[in-house]
Amino acid sequence: MEAEADYVIVGAGSAGCVIANRLSQGAERVVILEAGGSDNDYKLRVPAAALKLRGHNVFDWRFVTDKHEETAGRSFQWTRGKVLGGSSSINGMNFVRGLPSDFDDWAASGADGWSFRDVLPYFKSMERFDGGSDEFRGRMGPLRVASYKTILPVTHRLAEAAQQTGFKLFSDLNAATGEGVGYSQMARNGRFRASSARAFLAPVTARPNLKVETGALALRLLFEGRRCVGVVYRQNGAEKTVHARREVIVSAGSIGSPHLLQVSGIGAAEHLKSIGVDVVHDLPGVGENLNDHYACTVAQKTRNILTLNDFVGSWRLAPSAVQWALFASGPFTFGSTTVTIFARSRPDIANPDLQFLFMPGIFPRSSASKKELIGIEAVKGIRFSVSAAKPKSRGRLRARTSDISEHPSINPGYLTAQEDMETLKAGLRLGRRIFSAPALSPYVYDEVFPGEAVQSDEEIEIYIRATGHTAYHPAGTCRMGKDPMAVVDPSLRVHGIDGLRVADASIMPIVTTGNINAPTTMIGEKASDLIRRDVGPTDSRPTAAA
Repeated sequence: MEAEADYVIVGAGSAGCVIANRLSQGAERVVILEAGGSDNDYKLRVPAAALKLRGHNVFDWRFVTDKHEETAGRSFQWTRGKVLGGSSSINGMNFVRGLPSDFDDWAASGADGWSFRDVLPYFKSMERFDGGSDEFRGRMGPLRVASYKTILPVTHRLAEAAQQTGFKLFSDLNAATGEGVGYSQMARNGRFRASSARAFLAPVTARPNLKVETGALALRLLFEGRRCVGVVYRQNGAEKTVHARREVIVSAGSIGSPHLLQVSGIGAAEHLKSIGVDVVHDLPGVGENLNDHYACTVAQKTRNILTLNDFVGSWRLAPSAVQWALFASGPFTFGSTTVTIFARSRPDIANPDLQFLFMPGIFPRSSASKKELIGIEAVKGIRFSVSAAKPKSRGRLRARTSDISEHPSINPGYLTAQEDMETLKAGLRLGRRIFSAPALSPYVYDEVFPGEAVQSDEEIEIYIRATGHTAYHPAGTCRMGKDPMAVVDPSLRVHGIDGLRVADASIMPIVTTGNINAPTTMIGEKASDLIRRDVGPTDSRPTAAA
């Protein structure tokens, strides 16, 4: 039950699929392990089916955070993809690179070589976009990025309202450099979702030097001294081993990657001993620096204008399905948002710290019974999800036991920094201002969330703590840097361990301003280049500084 490869990749998600594609372009043998299964289910292909995938008992890991005092004692379900393509197979498909300042901040924090100028070529090489400027956008990459072909009139009115509130209109949201409003773009190939699995992995699975193992849960990493030499995994009830002649690349995500390192003996020594794990390397930053976008909702009822609620359970549904099938357009191609706004919560800061995601409808945030849907569908309206895009709050992730099958303890740390609360209060008020602009005034009435009764600072704060939600953007738990709490160096090699890298959203020093799928895919692209640039056998490299 043992095998061998040059490279072993743990996790066929947004970054892992890219790495498998790029490393298998040569003669080296590559094995990629994915705990989930195939992505052939139709719900994973149709963009509008994304709502049905949150909390799915097959395709979602269904992680649950610890209860958190700062958010009214609530816990949160963190949807993460458990399928080929990872979260790119179940997300809302919103394609947002982030802002140039995000990556410049990474470089300033010690991530040499990760400034915007450094990462732009990788964004361009991974994408195929049919708009924008060649200076900023890629034309020939594997990942199709598309603008919306169908835009409801209410979306245009919202974009006008944002401009009336003082925001400039971006012709290309992913060439944005600061505050402004832009029409959303999607990782979509015609009528279908463009996940990392479909864009990067599916086209190359016939390569004889690439082996894709599904239903393969990585149990622990193998070491010879301070060198990682392979992975033990469980598949179909059997325990198997794959050895890595060159490197193991962990791309299991911001939850899975630190969890695997911890149960394998890499992490804070005191914590590892407390759960019965032998310490391979005392690396206290593993699982720390957890940051996520905490968001609140602003919503209004609408009249005399079409919203997505008008399509649910109505005669419009059948023609929309035909439109999707024949012309790859219509509401069935919609993702999680149609307009994105980057904004500053106050004038004395240089860069946006708020992201507004506009949805031309009001829907539940997770899979729900028909009974639960009836009430929300009776309300026709529009909504903003308002995120603190540059959160100061930090949480942590800790393995509960030595068994990776038991989900880790996740403390999201939301709102532990008061600055985040102030940012969200300003964002909520700004959302109300945009909804009250002249372009929308003939169509909106009666605020649904937070409601007209919520006006004072205290009332708004209570609302944010009691009803805020995750934007599903966890990052930073294997932070890149050169200080004692960093987990990987700027080449993504785990400090103090040879033959082991981490490449996914967990390496972000600071979460980007916006959705994280696009920058995570870029991380996979740059990681592949870093790995291929290394010359000579892996064991000839000096051990990274602890």
